[in-house]
Amino acid sequence: MNQACHSASFLPRLLAHCINFYMTYFISSSLSPPLQFVAHPNCQQQLLTIWYENLSGLREQTIAVKCLVVVAVAFGLPLLAMGYWFAPCSRLGNVLRSPFMKFVAHAASFIIFLCLLLFNASDRFQGISTMPNVTVTDHPMQIYRVKTTEFSWTEMLIMVWVTGMMWSECKELWTEGPREYMQQLWNVLDFGMLSIFIAAFTARFFAFLQATRAQQYVNEKIHTTDLSLVTLPPEVKYFTYARDKWLPSDPQLISEGLYAIAVVLSFTRIAYILPANESFGPLQISLGRTVKDIFKFMVLFIMVFLAFMIGMFILYSYYLGAKVNPAFTTVEESFKTLFWSIFGLSEVSSVVLKYNHKFIENIGYVLYGIYNVTMVVVLLNMLIAMINSSYQEIEDDADVEWKFARSKLWLSYFDNGKTLPPPFSIVPTPKSFYHHIRWIVGMLHCRQRSVKKDLELGLDSSKSRVWMDAWMDVCVCVCVCVYTVFYATNSAIVSVKTYTLMARAIKLMLWPRVCWFLLMLFN
Repeated sequence: MNQACHSASFLPRLLAHCINFYMTYFISSSLSPPLQFVAHPNCQQQLLTIWYENLSGLREQTIAVKCLVVVAVAFGLPLLAMGYWFAPCSRLGNVLRSPFMKFVAHAASFIIFLCLLLFNASDRFQGISTMPNVTVTDHPMQIYRVKTTEFSWTEMLIMVWVTGMMWSECKELWTEGPREYMQQLWNVLDFGMLSIFIAAFTARFFAFLQATRAQQYVNEKIHTTDLSLVTLPPEVKYFTYARDKWLPSDPQLISEGLYAIAVVLSFTRIAYILPANESFGPLQISLGRTVKDIFKFMVLFIMVFLAFMIGMFILYSYYLGAKVNPAFTTVEESFKTLFWSIFGLSEVSSVVLKYNHKFIENIGYVLYGIYNVTMVVVLLNMLIAMINSSYQEIEDDADVEWKFARSKLWLSYFDNGKTLPPPFSIVPTPKSFYHHIRWIVGMLHCRQRSVKKDLELGLDSSKSRVWMDAWMDVCVCVCVCVYTVFYATNSAIVSVKTYTLMARAIKLMLWPRVCWFLLMLFN
């Protein structure tokens, strides 16, 4: 009976691994795999068996019941994570390791992350109460920027989620390798989105540190009850200014811009889970094909756009202040005028001069007219035709295309690992401790075997190993020494006594290793 059950679960997984290898081979070799093979009913039946592993009763349920399961998992995610931490091999652990539950847990975690992004901006839905030229503080001695750069509890939760997702991406990159990882465009989108989030929070943290230092200066040096009555140094007074006086390169402004880009990319990430649904799957596939068509079209578009942008700028660059509007007088104005003219938001008066230079003006009319005809009439209609053709190809064989895309989504959850979604994946489980201890023990055994092999082969091989160890010790000590000297000479925090103790410690570590390195070098 056990052998029959084992074979019943082994054969579908073997077929799934074969399908995964089959699809990976065609993708890595830049060939298009036959979709009919993956979309065949027999393959889909076996993949469904693995997808609902340990959840056979859920397979026949309606969409409403499955949605209730998703909601229950979203609300009970912390409890489920705690149960898996302490009992990964229990019945609950087996259920959570099923591909369907892993997909539901990751989807629920990402939906919670999007809700945090919305809730973080909910206080500004009706507009802000403080105008950009007004400063509001909690008390007269508070620096205004200390209040604006403080992290709220929702932002801290967002940072925890971003850290967990970045940790998951790093583990996936380590497991799959850079080449296979980069072949999946969703991985590139995830890594870019998380990198922008990290850059945004880093810039915000630097702004907070600078404001905190200014507040520390005020607390230590200023002994009045109102900052408006005191003349502050310029580097401190800057942090009391309202938003309208901030520099364009202010870290907080950079943080807000990067954060907005990351939020847009976060919501586009929802398209990754759409192939799981029969109605939205073909739409997501059409969107992917459309993006590919747009990238192909952009090559021709950029060539034509750059040609007219540079030409119009050269024609009108000498007429700054001598035109009806500043269009084409700088490279930036030339770019903005031509770009928005695609959508009909630029005026014909952009080429009109205040002087009676009819030849230049007529050439401007001709070039601007040719640009609009080429872009709007020819290229945009060509792009629409390409998108329509791609959509029609998918619509003609929508069922096969959708099943193939759904199979790719399923296969990403069939492998072991990724049971807990972010941010719960940050906390190591007892199971991970056990695997790490086994890995360390295995590495020690391998090192002992390699040392024995070196001794058996002769002294030269073991001497080279010792020589390399000595070289690594010298490099590490030199790096520590340089860092210590740099830190001590550029920071007022380290006292002379502390620096003397650190220098003695460096000498004690460095000189024996230098002598050992010279001995190995000349021996």
